[in-house]
Amino acid sequence: MKVLFVEDSKRLQTAVGKGLRKSGFAVDIAGDGKDGLYLAEINDYDVIVLDLMLPGIDGLTILKELRRQGKDVHILLLTAKYTVEDRVRGLQLGADDYLTKPFAFDELLARIQALIRRRYNARNPLIQIGSFQVNTAVKTLALHGQNIPLSPREYMLLEFMAVRKGTLVTRAEIEQHIYDERINPNSNVVDSAICKLRKKLNLPGGPEIIHTRRGLGYLMTDNSE
Repeated sequence: MKVLFVEDSKRLQTAVGKGLRKSGFAVDIAGDGKDGLYLAEINDYDVIVLDLMLPGIDGLTILKELRRQGKDVHILLLTAKYTVEDRVRGLQLGADDYLTKPFAFDELLARIQALIRRRYNARNPLIQIGSFQVNTAVKTLALHGQNIPLSPREYMLLEFMAVRKGTLVTRAEIEQHIYDERINPNSNVVDSAICKLRKKLNLPGGPEIIHTRRGLGYLMTDNSE
């Protein structure tokens, strides 16, 4: 899953960026409103964490412009304790949640995870994939109660496909949602990631979990359809 963090504090950029990446997210960071709006316009993020007080363009203006453009990305506002009017205004303009500064990283993480579940209509953090269970709250994959080790990238791919179980996922969507960096169009990095994850999910004599739709993308299902 990919998050845009728009915040002018270098300290928060470093701390939150590091924490989110460690928690299995791909992260883009913008230090001012102009860059934040530009990134939000050209990319498809799962969640945008948006500070209200930004140089260049303030957070409420960015929020208003994104909603005017029809962007339905989930947006979490960061606000100061005393800006009640700004919080109300933000919610009225289409923000999905807010968090006051200073905040605990664990609470920010929990709110981001909740917004992602809401985006993909997955209220339960536990997702059943055949005999496997994906726990999006603690970022684990288990088989009959036993955790299966995954690399951070493998888990990011797993979760992105699990919340969209039964829906075709294109290569471009995978590239945009689980990688920080731009992918060379001729690269086989997505195919390689799919192959590694497929090996973890294939059980002897069991159904195929990830299906390739040649020229279209990939599909995660519970059976061998």
